[in-house]
Amino acid sequence: MAIDGLIILDPFGHPIIQSGFRSSPPAYPLLHIDAFNAALEKSARGSIDPVLFVHSLEYDASSVCCHVKHGDLRFLCPVTGDVDPLYVFAFMKTFIDILSEYLGNISSETLKENFDVVYQLLEETLDAGGHPSTTFPNALRDIVLPPSMLHKMLSVAGVAALAAPIAHGQPFSSPIPWRKMGVRYNNNEIYFDIAETLKATVNKNGAASTTAVWGRVDSNCKLSGTPDLLLNLAGVQNLNDCSFHPCVRIQRWTRDKQLSFVPPDGRFTLMEYRYTSGSVQQIVIPLQIKANVKLEESSSMALSSTDFQALRSCSSLGTIDITLVSRLTTRSLDNVVAQLYLGESATGVNMVATNNSSWSFDSKTKTLSWHIKSAPASSSFNLRGTVLSQKYLRPSRAFRVTFDINQHNFSALKVEQLKMTGELYKPFKGVRGRSVGDVEWRW
Repeated sequence: MAIDGLIILDPFGHPIIQSGFRSSPPAYPLLHIDAFNAALEKSARGSIDPVLFVHSLEYDASSVCCHVKHGDLRFLCPVTGDVDPLYVFAFMKTFIDILSEYLGNISSETLKENFDVVYQLLEETLDAGGHPSTTFPNALRDIVLPPSMLHKMLSVAGVAALAAPIAHGQPFSSPIPWRKMGVRYNNNEIYFDIAETLKATVNKNGAASTTAVWGRVDSNCKLSGTPDLLLNLAGVQNLNDCSFHPCVRIQRWTRDKQLSFVPPDGRFTLMEYRYTSGSVQQIVIPLQIKANVKLEESSSMALSSTDFQALRSCSSLGTIDITLVSRLTTRSLDNVVAQLYLGESATGVNMVATNNSSWSFDSKTKTLSWHIKSAPASSSFNLRGTVLSQKYLRPSRAFRVTFDINQHNFSALKVEQLKMTGELYKPFKGVRGRSVGDVEWRW
């Protein structure tokens, strides 16, 4: 009982690549593709359950289809038997990360241009029994060559052996599975990105009902040889539910709250965590919204001549007045987007935004979006206008606000010191922080 295979669908729901499915009948993957496309057509906004039940042609042999979306593509994993769905989703995420390492941007065009590489990766990462096998990118590069223009030209010419680089050793010759042997760089440097995401719900009184911060430490390692690193972090006392890359020595973290590891070569996620505030108070939301939404009948409103023609076929009208204030005192909020679902009966919007902000209305999703490219510290923005509706207007009772903050972390997590043993050079260390927010603000 394991993963039966992997299917990649294009934006139109057609299969681009699929694994062999050697132990299943030919119609087995088609059943899952049809079940997924049927569920997608029935959904109103394109959101469906991540695990779909699929009926089988045989009695008592049903299966499920686990799927994820990456860009415009859909990755499907048919599963039979008693298999934890998290096990399947973890494999799909790992395989997507491997494709990103090899191909960069994953799209229908890049997959079709590199069929041979993708199928080789499928054979190496998922064995015939449906169990994940080799999933470390550094180990895969020894047996599956990354695509390059020179390699493609020589392959077409029939001299592909000349395109193979001179290896430092046989595949899997390194005693450390996530790091190759003989890595050399002219400039030895390592970078750490502390990225955090704030998820919060704010009630209509402006008080935070729930707050949660999820973070991760991403690294880009360009160090020669086999360095052994010791990373000291400040502010780790409030980190919970920590998960680590296999290179991290768990016992050292449990005893001293220090990260001791031999890093992989290139980009990787060192650790992930959940931050909880040590005090009873919730995490402070870096912005404030004051919303005044009124729903009125159109017959009682005084309308201008420009609005009369648009309102002739409408039966109700609503007014919206939103003020957004930044609570930050030293940094700015970037890429602020406030969205409000106006209801199925909404037909048009007429708004005025201040301070170089902009707004848009999607007639398909019936969503009003307010865009603020940059909100300086302690700044204020306003959006006001009217909404036209064919029936009584029923907007959502909450705004969804997303934003970015550069050089800021909600957990105040910092890198204090980096020590290295095993090599004689002194590495350069770079650290930066960034945070994103996703807040549901009720009115």
